[in-house]
Amino acid sequence: MKLLLIGSGGREHSLAWALAKSPRLTKLYAAPGNAGIAQVAELCDLDVSNHQAVIDFCRAKGIDLVVVGPEAPLVAGLVDDLEAAGLKAFGPSRAAAQLEGSKAFTKGVCDEAGIPTAGYGRFDTRDAAFAYVREKGAPIVVKADGLAAGKGVVVAMTLQEAEDAVTACFEGSFGAAGAEVVIEEFLQGEEASFFVLSDGTHALPLATAQDHKRAFDGDEGPNTGGMGAYSPAPVLTGPLIADVMKTIIEPTIETLAGRGTPFKGVLYAGLMMTEDGPKLIEYNTRFGDPECQVMMMRLKSDLLELILASVDGRLATASAQWRDEAAICVVMAADGYPGNYDKGTEIRGLDPLSSDRLEVFHAGTKREGGRLLANGGRVLNVTALGSSVLEARQAAYEAISKIDWPDGFCRSDIGWRAIERENNS
Repeated sequence: MKLLLIGSGGREHSLAWALAKSPRLTKLYAAPGNAGIAQVAELCDLDVSNHQAVIDFCRAKGIDLVVVGPEAPLVAGLVDDLEAAGLKAFGPSRAAAQLEGSKAFTKGVCDEAGIPTAGYGRFDTRDAAFAYVREKGAPIVVKADGLAAGKGVVVAMTLQEAEDAVTACFEGSFGAAGAEVVIEEFLQGEEASFFVLSDGTHALPLATAQDHKRAFDGDEGPNTGGMGAYSPAPVLTGPLIADVMKTIIEPTIETLAGRGTPFKGVLYAGLMMTEDGPKLIEYNTRFGDPECQVMMMRLKSDLLELILASVDGRLATASAQWRDEAAICVVMAADGYPGNYDKGTEIRGLDPLSSDRLEVFHAGTKREGGRLLANGGRVLNVTALGSSVLEARQAAYEAISKIDWPDGFCRSDIGWRAIERENNS
């Protein structure tokens, strides 16, 4: 099969790496890709926001399947347009992708299906939002309704922080994404990520993970797209996974199917483990980043076969096999991230690091004149396997010590919560 992979980050490199193992794959293209993806795929200079250009490329190259990595093309309806052109694509339709594209939409699904989630209000004026915040008090969570590249959520610990977040949304800090605001109850507990594949009717559980959103050690500093992750998530035990499937995932799939907008693709539930049980914080409609990286390291099954089962409606008879080992991913980011940072700094020392138990996935890199250069905020994802999270972390940080990139940084405590559990068990 000939595949086109859409995307350019660490998530897409790990997907390309996993897809390249499939015996059914004959050719892999990636648009736009990065220097790491170029190791396993042919990069294409293709404007993925131009859906007709993507369609024309697929027809010219005889593409059998398009795998869409990031959320923006899904929300923009790329899958709809590919399917209308008679092309097979992996990912939800524009309507189903609203689970990520609109937080208010997701809250409506939760209301309709009785899915446990935080109490909330939704507002399209600053005065109404202010009144709600003042009524409820802090801590409270302020979210821009639409896609804001992971930056439209503020956990406000004071009333002033909440009002500042509301003002930022309505004054255009997040563009059109902030035209409406969802304000939520602050949930106490431990966060975890849970992933399933859906074919519109059935949901196949994949794996669990936990990530680190804050930039610095001790979960301090500004929120980022993710500074590291590990899988499995010890907090999500077997009984809790069964609970999540019954009370959150399956009602969501049933509700969207009942509306005539079935969900096909990856459904990623961000969960809070509260005293009252698991509650949904948010949905994403694609693999997480960097959660995808640790999941691909642990996946034993053929990723392409699983994707085809989702696309073709065969998940009822599919299964996913996983390594028993833990995987951890440590993100190396450019100095200054998530604020201002320089591009074009050189990275050395990666070539001898890859093995069957360690992979450096590229997130923001490019090759220029034979040199590997940083080309983004999150740049490298050092991902390792181990018999425990501690062992995996030791392997990842040992590899990082060999990477020569003085203009980058990483957290030194990825996986600390899971390691505490291991030490106390």
